[in-house]
Amino acid sequence: MAKIVVIGSGVAGLIAAAEASRHHEVILVTKANLAESNTHYAQGGIAAVVSTDDTIAEHVADTMFAGAGMCWEPAVEVLCAEGPGRINDLVNFGVEFDRTGADFAMGLEAAHSHARILHAGGDATGAVTSNALVETVRRTATEIREYTFVADIVVDNNHVTGVQVLDADGMQFIAADAVILASGGAGQLYRHTTNPAVTTGDGVAAAFRAGAELADVEFYQFHPTALAVPGSFLISEAVRGEGAVLIDANGERFMQKIHPLAELAPRDVVARGIQRTMIEQGGQPVLLDATALGSDFLAQRFPSITKACRSYGLNWGRDPIPVTPAAHYWMGGIATDTFGRTSIPGLYAVGEVACTGAHGANRLASNSLLESIVFAHRAVRALGEQWPEDAPSVRWANAAPLAELELLEPDHTTTAQVVDRVELQTLMWDNVGLARTKSELESALTQLHSWRPADPAHRLFPDWEDANLLLLARTVTEAALAREESRGGHYRLDFPDTDPAKARPITLVRKA
Repeated sequence: MAKIVVIGSGVAGLIAAAEASRHHEVILVTKANLAESNTHYAQGGIAAVVSTDDTIAEHVADTMFAGAGMCWEPAVEVLCAEGPGRINDLVNFGVEFDRTGADFAMGLEAAHSHARILHAGGDATGAVTSNALVETVRRTATEIREYTFVADIVVDNNHVTGVQVLDADGMQFIAADAVILASGGAGQLYRHTTNPAVTTGDGVAAAFRAGAELADVEFYQFHPTALAVPGSFLISEAVRGEGAVLIDANGERFMQKIHPLAELAPRDVVARGIQRTMIEQGGQPVLLDATALGSDFLAQRFPSITKACRSYGLNWGRDPIPVTPAAHYWMGGIATDTFGRTSIPGLYAVGEVACTGAHGANRLASNSLLESIVFAHRAVRALGEQWPEDAPSVRWANAAPLAELELLEPDHTTTAQVVDRVELQTLMWDNVGLARTKSELESALTQLHSWRPADPAHRLFPDWEDANLLLLARTVTEAALAREESRGGHYRLDFPDTDPAKARPITLVRKA
């Protein structure tokens, strides 16, 4: 029986812990309470082919199309082909998906050719899924360590040997035969994000410091429709799938002039369409008009959104509501193969922390929870197997990477100013957000290099998070500067066209 440390308690970490507990000693580490994660707030649902009207091939084609030429097809095929089986696993774990009679109730979202989005509790899919898995893991995991921060991944003789963690008792070492990273994304890099406060990219930063290879970090997806109020509450894409439309300050639809699929175009297209319209109307939010759906339908199908709107004094069954883009999902991350294996033997990465290549430059709606459950399951299957020599996923490019970048970590020993999170988030939003230019990216790098993290000897949890955000901000900005084209979630005003010759990953490693 091996000792496995799982880091993170979103759906990827919970699935990994539940599956690994069948045959191994499992310690699950999470920096907040067990139920707090991006998963808990996911609204849209899980995309999977569970209808005879749909096919795996069509799901693959939709995913490849949304990925803007950057998807690794073997990973996409695994994602879509194994999805139906993993949905059955969730049902067995106690997830009760919404149904129409005996059949799953299926929703339609942007860039999908079929209604294939399973949901639970209306728009509470993430919470329903998370709650069922939390109960399972509490019964099965050997040990659960909540409010415990993973500071570093320890590597000896080119193999993971454990993790350094910080809790109320101080810094400690947890030995492990393997580590499964499932710590999520880094939405807190940006001033406006749909992500909860815990998403500070700790797993990606720790893996990078340990020597793991990163890929595609310049591709950050901005969700088109977050409520334009403090907190940026997510307004699910499923709302537009049900028929809601986007209108400008004059009450006119504008997405029809931008893309044939209008409101159901890929997310990057809709987000930039909204941004362009906001600029034209002096920065004012656009409006999402769902009034034609009726208050009763909205309350039943989207109870969480209805509740959130009411809390801000909005009646979305009667009036259009203000929306704006917000940072939502990171397509890039730790480079892996189709079993979650990274470039460091013994270190696996699954969920948003990983870059499997399945999402390419722009994730297809509702493929994120699917990716988490599929690749977490595959990582557990691979435990104990011989580590392949060519594990890093950059070899899916079938050609040399577009660029190979080496980065030094920020130096905490200098006299430079200690990084301020709000200033960093504002800089990233303004200079490394939906639309980028060389001058803005270079200016951002200059500012990022002028900041330093707090001294490790005196850090509290937020200081460790800020150190990770500073490191990751530099990786995203460097990669965005190196990719001189526009593709998916990466848009350069000075290079607005997509260059077919550049459909290759940019990789980053730590400079020794």
